[in-house]
Amino acid sequence: MKKRVTKAVFPIAGLGTRFLPATKSIPKEILTLVDRPLIQYAVDEARAAGIKEFIFVTSRGKSALEDYFDTAPILEASLRKKKKTDLLATLKETNMESGRIAYVRQNEALGLGHAVWCARRLIGDEPFAVILPDDVIAAEKPCLQQMVEAHEVTGGNILATMEVAPDKASSYGVLDVADDMGSVVSVKGMVEKPAPGTQPSNLAVIGRYILTPAIMRHLNKKSVGVGGEIQLTDAIATEIAANEGSVFGFRFAGHRFDCGSKAGFLQATVALALAREDLRDEFLPYVAAQVGGEMPAATRARAAS
Repeated sequence: MKKRVTKAVFPIAGLGTRFLPATKSIPKEILTLVDRPLIQYAVDEARAAGIKEFIFVTSRGKSALEDYFDTAPILEASLRKKKKTDLLATLKETNMESGRIAYVRQNEALGLGHAVWCARRLIGDEPFAVILPDDVIAAEKPCLQQMVEAHEVTGGNILATMEVAPDKASSYGVLDVADDMGSVVSVKGMVEKPAPGTQPSNLAVIGRYILTPAIMRHLNKKSVGVGGEIQLTDAIATEIAANEGSVFGFRFAGHRFDCGSKAGFLQATVALALAREDLRDEFLPYVAAQVGGEMPAATRARAAS
């Protein structure tokens, strides 16, 4: 019987230097898309997928994030007194039940694989999800929920993938596909940031994973990879070599925004705002005016949906 995926790791120890000076005193994960911080989108996606335990791998300077998920008695009392029930309900959605959330320190920036490894004692011998909050995915059914449903069929390790242009492949981990079955592909290899022209496919891995405890055992070796860091990709590649058919790529239905970049963050802000019924009618004419009345077809479709 397959174990259910109920734990998720959120690696959030980075300094967010691409967003300086904003991130000088505010964790990047608290920066807001419309009216919710990046980390809230990630947590909401995890909740929708049935995640019950949330493990944040943090570093010094992330106390504001810890406070964000705590209760705010004075603010809640004020809203209650003023009978602002809608705002009170919105605020309560950010609270995390006692015992559901844990914080683990990553004292050295040694890579994504190392960040995941830091959570090993809390994961134990269970499958687990990894969510990178920089990747915000707009989808009718949340991406991780799609992956959990696929995992119930395939078992093993599942990596969210999307097709990228050849000139962009060197920025990602790229899959070497054994068998393409549509939304799911079996994987025979994986290359982290391949040199231009050497990528084995156009399927790139983005920030959603469902992993088996075997990955933690590979990370225990602390093997150094690309960039002098402990790469999660390398641990997954080791598992592919050790257990053929244990790793799958998953083409999710949805649109991914790279909110680790300023352009991607702005694109997500516009797209998510246009998808909001309470903002669309006021915001859409402004956006259209800024682009001379011509909007990209994809943006028009999302705004009309």
